[in-house]
Amino acid sequence: MRPSRLFTASCLALIVTAMSFALRGAASDAWAAEFHLTNEQIGWVNGTAFWGFTLAMLFGGPLCDVLGLGKIIGLALVGHLAGLLLTIFAWNYSSLYAGTLIFGIANGSVEAACNPLIAALYPGEKTTKLNHFHSWFPGGIVIGGLLAYGIGRAGLGWKYQFATMALPLAGYAIAFFGQTFPPTERVRTGVSTGSMFKACVQPLFLLMVGCMLLTAATELGPNQWIPAILTNAGVSGILVLVWITGLMALGRQCAGAFVHRLSPLGMLLVSAILSCAGLYAMGHSHGPMLFAAATVFALGVCFFWPTMLGYVNESFPRTGALGLAIMGGVGMLSVSFVLPAMGRVFDQGIASRLPAGQSVAMLGAAAPGTAGASLWMDIQANAGLETLGRVAVLPALLTVIFAVLLVARRRRA
Repeated sequence: MRPSRLFTASCLALIVTAMSFALRGAASDAWAAEFHLTNEQIGWVNGTAFWGFTLAMLFGGPLCDVLGLGKIIGLALVGHLAGLLLTIFAWNYSSLYAGTLIFGIANGSVEAACNPLIAALYPGEKTTKLNHFHSWFPGGIVIGGLLAYGIGRAGLGWKYQFATMALPLAGYAIAFFGQTFPPTERVRTGVSTGSMFKACVQPLFLLMVGCMLLTAATELGPNQWIPAILTNAGVSGILVLVWITGLMALGRQCAGAFVHRLSPLGMLLVSAILSCAGLYAMGHSHGPMLFAAATVFALGVCFFWPTMLGYVNESFPRTGALGLAIMGGVGMLSVSFVLPAMGRVFDQGIASRLPAGQSVAMLGAAAPGTAGASLWMDIQANAGLETLGRVAVLPALLTVIFAVLLVARRRRA
């Protein structure tokens, strides 16, 4: 067993997951035009990847102990290849939906196996190493976003952009091939299956599951919509996403310094405050100021996902791979619902801004450079920014919860 190779292979698998996130966001407008979809339908297609992720997490997490981590990763590889091919060759809404679902299941299988794998490889520094591992989620979004931007500028379509995922997919297949996987931490320490399930119904653990619903929706909901929304607001939406996720990747690589200075709960509280401020600012900004607001948002969501996983695994070690799977699964499940909800709010915002006698079809068909086209872009921009601003209510609620938990913990200390 070579821990460094297993860690590198896990990072490559996560890059595939993350690239799909960026490329779906960049392809949303093209899908809407090619398959004649509304923003809400686009939200359902993109959301499919997240609840598919949840299915894999909730079923794959417990199976990690039974089948072994290597078999779950093998299932991820097959799913990634099948989902990628079906998406590229999609011919209608249903086939696009199915391809995204299969790819989402593969993404969830990566998360279900790699989180407990890294916890088992580095038992003394779980939060730090999980942050390092999860730095490749925003890192992969940067890679996917830049590829989408460059290939798009070259005049090639979304199918070529999706085909680029074949390279890291082959990379993690080769890196994992022939490796010996360690047993999960629960199996190694002899914690029974009954004790694991019992640990997963503790009140504080269930509260953190509820918080994961909100932290994941705060991070991934806006990021999935940003490429489509901000393109009409005076900036390149995909470049704003690249900027956000680049900052997140850098921050997660430096997580060790923050973990030593702040407790995990302290990190989560600061993250909630900055996320709320960033989303509110994005909802009230235009043009270059969106990058400033996006910077605050990036600093906020940077540590949410890995710190939630690290905190739960360190505070409730008996929950094992199931606990990590529940956290990741419900996080992605929340995103599968928030994406179409944001799409619905976006559509409603557009409808409420249409001049009397005008329709979406009429303005959307306006020739570029005309007054109608300019009005259509303004309507889309303002409706989209309003949608982002409304999501700020989620981290506002998290701020209250994490503040109460932090005060309660300090009183007990």
